[in-house]
Amino acid sequence: MARSSVLAILGLGVLFGPIATWGNGPPNLKTAGPGREAFERFRSLDGLWRGESTRGWKEDVSFKTIAAGSAVIETSFDAHPNETMVTMFRLDGDVLDLTHYCVAKNQPHLKATSFNDEGHRVTFTFVDGGNLPSRDTGHMDKAVFRFEDSDHVTTRWTWYQDGRESWMEEIRLTRKK
Repeated sequence: MARSSVLAILGLGVLFGPIATWGNGPPNLKTAGPGREAFERFRSLDGLWRGESTRGWKEDVSFKTIAAGSAVIETSFDAHPNETMVTMFRLDGDVLDLTHYCVAKNQPHLKATSFNDEGHRVTFTFVDGGNLPSRDTGHMDKAVFRFEDSDHVTTRWTWYQDGRESWMEEIRLTRKK
């Protein structure tokens, strides 16, 4: 008997709403939503980049698609001396997520909540995170990625602590030739 039939007999379908079925195969990318379209933009960033911050520092950044195309890893090398940070982008169904492994020794998890400018601007907002005993513990809280063209991306990050969000910086990335 199918899972949905068993749950319907038990009355759980009424409690929990429509039941997903297994075995439907991968989503159809021809009917991709904004999360999938944005993920493809992140996959197109593969390679080496140079970042310049509004705070005056410069850094080398790399993007690499990994795990059979299911995730993109961004590695930042020079923003903090002798430290490396990593940001992972992945899809959870049609939802685009990022987890940022920060020099603040925490791992905020954000999800894409808005897509503007025909998908060229993606805003991620805080969901939860590792090593964050409370929401008020300092962490990266929002990130906006603006895809200017195939060789230029701008990111803007905000910090949240003690009930307040504050702008951190904007970083303009240029693809290295």
